[in-house]
Amino acid sequence: MNRILIAEDEERIASFVEKGLRAGGFTTTVAADGDTALAYAVTGGFDLMLLDIGLPGRDGFTVLRELREARVTLPVVVLTARDSVRDTVAGLEGGADDWITKPFRFEELLARVRLRLRTAARAPEVTVLRSGDLSLDLRTRRARASERTVDLTAREFVLLELFLRHPGQVLSREQILSHVWGYDFDPGSNIVDVYVRALRKKLGAARLETVRGMGYRMP
Repeated sequence: MNRILIAEDEERIASFVEKGLRAGGFTTTVAADGDTALAYAVTGGFDLMLLDIGLPGRDGFTVLRELREARVTLPVVVLTARDSVRDTVAGLEGGADDWITKPFRFEELLARVRLRLRTAARAPEVTVLRSGDLSLDLRTRRARASERTVDLTAREFVLLELFLRHPGQVLSREQILSHVWGYDFDPGSNIVDVYVRALRKKLGAARLETVRGMGYRMP
């Protein structure tokens, strides 16, 4: 079942799109501002994002730019009331995969979503993630560091995969919690720090950097 992130601050539109997509068999999550949308999008937990340009906080252009700068390849379909050629070109050149102008017919939106999902599905599947002499095989769920096999727990595997998919990017504790444990996990817990320490012990301390006041990063 495909997972769609709906970044839309107008509740009426978000509800309309969400109901239609769920009726079509999709799983949906709504983010009502740009900061939340970006935090969700970088987790790797979605197959496509519908992105409104006029979001509070980070606007849609900023969200899109930061996603692509972080090398997140999540397909993005922009939804906007802006219909100028300049805005359309800016969005597409900024990394959007498609552009739909409001108001729109849901049938057209659904067709665009399915097309982008099919296109993304045809991309070569990555089965081994690498960073230097560190590798993680997604099929066998085995890690290797400096030519030695490293045994990981299920949570450690998901955490390492998250870092390897976002090399060089600072991941906040909240982003890590949302991806590895889900948003229902206590945000005041120190569980992220505990698991990062465990990975450092197994892989080597230098493989995960602490960025004070922000989170962790795999250099």
